[in-house]
Amino acid sequence: MEEVQLEYLVKKVLDNMNIDTNRKDNNVSVGVSNNLYSSQYSNDSELSDLGDMDFRKEFKIPSPNNTETYLKMKQASPARLGIWRAGPRYTTRTMLRFRADHATAQDSVFKEVPESFASENNLFTIQTRCSSKDIFLTRPDLGRRLSDEGVAILKEKSIRSPKVLVYVADGLSSVAITTNAITTLKSIEQSLKSSNITLGTPFFVKYGRVAVMDEIAEILDVDVICTLIGERPGLITSESMSCYMAYRPTIGMPESKRTVVSNIHSGGMPALEAGAYIADIVLKMLNQKASGIDLK
Repeated sequence: MEEVQLEYLVKKVLDNMNIDTNRKDNNVSVGVSNNLYSSQYSNDSELSDLGDMDFRKEFKIPSPNNTETYLKMKQASPARLGIWRAGPRYTTRTMLRFRADHATAQDSVFKEVPESFASENNLFTIQTRCSSKDIFLTRPDLGRRLSDEGVAILKEKSIRSPKVLVYVADGLSSVAITTNAITTLKSIEQSLKSSNITLGTPFFVKYGRVAVMDEIAEILDVDVICTLIGERPGLITSESMSCYMAYRPTIGMPESKRTVVSNIHSGGMPALEAGAYIADIVLKMLNQKASGIDLK
């Protein structure tokens, strides 16, 4: 295409956009479009924050058959419902939020719990057989057993044969632990102490999987053991924590013997409320001497 024809087409497009093309240079399209962009977006405060998107309120479906019912359904779930599309794809705003949430979830998995977390909360630290985050993610089996040094520290610093032991493990979400673990732990302890239950010494397990609780319970001769552990992050939140519990577990026992309380976070079950609820379950486990599917 000749330069004259190209310039004519550019001018025609700009005219349709109501942009002034009265410029002397031949690079009018670049100069004007950049000026337009900078004038529209020169103030960052005018840009919408993707973090402000509340999917319970985002409703973009044109001409829905039953708006009222759809909106009620959206209030029951933070899922991406009724966000609509641009052709076969998500709209730009929705896609950007999707990618942002996905990035946040990845960051939470790969990010370490700060070294200061344990010391600031009077917890000693033990480590599993995983030597790094990469090993932890690729070798789940090593996250289910303590290192030799971890076993020695555990025996040295923990009381033996407590009725209940509650400890914290990083799991798959560092953010979940730093956000919810200590509030939940203190709530559990306060509730159980009011029932005159003997509690073990709390600690932090680095690179810990759920099943490491079995080895810990055998070493310390615990009746009921509870681990507060970060859940695998999703696109709704990266702050969700779970509490896994078991009555006198043993290494290699089936997962059906565990009891779990999940979705502990501000948008699910708040940490303080979760602690009281977990304490009630622990008392029931002590009374029935059972956990998991055996718990009535």
